Amino acid sequence: MPLLAAGQSDVGQLRLTNQDAIYLNVDKRIFVVADGMGGHNGGDIASNMAVEEISQYLLANESEDPLKNVIHSIRCANAAIYKKSKENIRLKGMGTTVLTFYFKGPTLYIANVGDSRAYLINKKKIYQLSKDHSLVQEKINLGIYSRQEALLDPQKNILIRAVGFENKTKIDVFTYKVIKHDMFILCSDGLYNKVNDQDITHIINACLPDPGKATQEQLDMAIKSLIGLSNMNGGQDNISVILVVAK
Repeated sequence: MPLLAAGQSDVGQLRLTNQDAIYLNVDKRIFVVADGMGGHNGGDIASNMAVEEISQYLLANESEDPLKNVIHSIRCANAAIYKKSKENIRLKGMGTTVLTFYFKGPTLYIANVGDSRAYLINKKKIYQLSKDHSLVQEKINLGIYSRQEALLDPQKNILIRAVGFENKTKIDVFTYKVIKHDMFILCSDGLYNKVNDQDITHIINACLPDPGKATQEQLDMAIKSLIGLSNMNGGQDNISVILVVAK
């Protein structure tokens, strides 16, 4: 099944540096979003190390079991980032979210750690595929907050899982059977904290009214519109978005 993809990472309106990193390889069907954290450029280093480690591992092990490969690629990234943080006191505590998409035939392998999100848009409706590993999501799960109340929590950016914080990390991995005209979004919290699901859906459907006839220009416009709206709504964080369309 042919794929079309576009992606962009934007510094936002208030941050001086971009601690997000993205990777797109349409030919090899690998897509990664990482949202780094940590002082003294630690977040920038962690996110870039993550996308490098993950992409290089998957590229070097194409013929192996894709599910195991996705898991092991993130474990390698975790080990590399953790090791570097131990070697340099200025990088202590650095880490990153990771969201990986790996398409093999009709199957999409999804792995995530942290709160970068995976969405599916199908037949004009949006579905969140991933689960946030955040303190505020735990409160939602326990019924303490509604989703709207969670947006106002000052602790909404606190993660309960990340890549590189510890020598091991728990990874959520699952599969999805792709069908024609599925549209997928991978994004950092800089997007969804400022652009709600309804607006994301509206922009994607307006820019790509017929996914089967989608063009690169339409995908680029959708990405630009999503990031533009996030910045218009404050842009307090870095914003990263990848859009993938199954044609």
